[in-house]
Amino acid sequence: MSALSDQLVTFAILTYLVAMISHAVEFALGNARKVAVAAPARELVGAGVGGAGGSVDEPATPSVPERPDRSTGRAVLAGRIAAWLTVLGAALHLGAVVTRGIAAERMPWGNMYEFVLTVTWIGAAAWLVVLWKQPSLRRLGLFLTLVMVLLLAFAELKLYVQVVPLMPALQSYWFIIHVSTIIFSSGIFLLGVVPAAAYLMRAGWEQGRRSFPYTLARRLPAAAGLERLTFTLHAFAFPIFTFAVIAGAIWAEAAWGRAWGWDPKETWAFISWVVYAGYLHARATPSVKRSVATWIAVVGFLTVLMNLFGVNFFFTGLHSYAGV
Repeated sequence: MSALSDQLVTFAILTYLVAMISHAVEFALGNARKVAVAAPARELVGAGVGGAGGSVDEPATPSVPERPDRSTGRAVLAGRIAAWLTVLGAALHLGAVVTRGIAAERMPWGNMYEFVLTVTWIGAAAWLVVLWKQPSLRRLGLFLTLVMVLLLAFAELKLYVQVVPLMPALQSYWFIIHVSTIIFSSGIFLLGVVPAAAYLMRAGWEQGRRSFPYTLARRLPAAAGLERLTFTLHAFAFPIFTFAVIAGAIWAEAAWGRAWGWDPKETWAFISWVVYAGYLHARATPSVKRSVATWIAVVGFLTVLMNLFGVNFFFTGLHSYAGV
């Protein structure tokens, strides 16, 4: 089962990669150009006054219907292929998580490799739900699949460890409660940063900026819709993340005799909580520009990445038993 899980991860990465390429093709061709199809001009000859030397009316304006350029149809096809490939990639991804858990005979969250594997699947699954609800947002799949490829490849190359039994310190029912909610909220935050970054690019394009990466944004959905999606995802994930932090403190009290000790993981979790709370507060404050609030959300995800990777690579603490 462990070997099967490893193979499924590889196949999932390749599938996400092909989906990303298909989304890139959709971007390249999806300019919705129109081609004029000229109709033959017709002359309307009048019955002249008095017979000879009759006047000739002005030629009628030729009818010029428009049809979409074939590149637009190919772009739609590429986008649909990308969406279905993302579904396939998520299915392979889920298979990798499940078989890893079967091989370990526990929930597959015992180390950083398994944690990243599950967080990224939550992000992909949440994206498919959003895509099902709002198909017009499909072009965001380019950025989502890019994130999937990068994080999964990093997990395979740098975080991979063999299946091992769960550490004694983690053998508690709080393991499922705390880690599952952290994983779920982190996966939604992972998805949330995609429309946040897209909004910042699209808003810049709508304001007249024409330098890269704003030129990429001219084929993205409208900025207002991207901003609303960003807020919806973060407003949904934040209470779950808050519960996860509280559950972690309760577990720490039971395991270590204190609820809070400024361990690096605890500290960065608190920093992430403060930043995301700041984003939601800024988003609810009319005097704060939406772009400023969205930048706070992006910074929040950077703190999540720091807690996920930076703390484990550069610091040691009570959470170091999770391994990398």
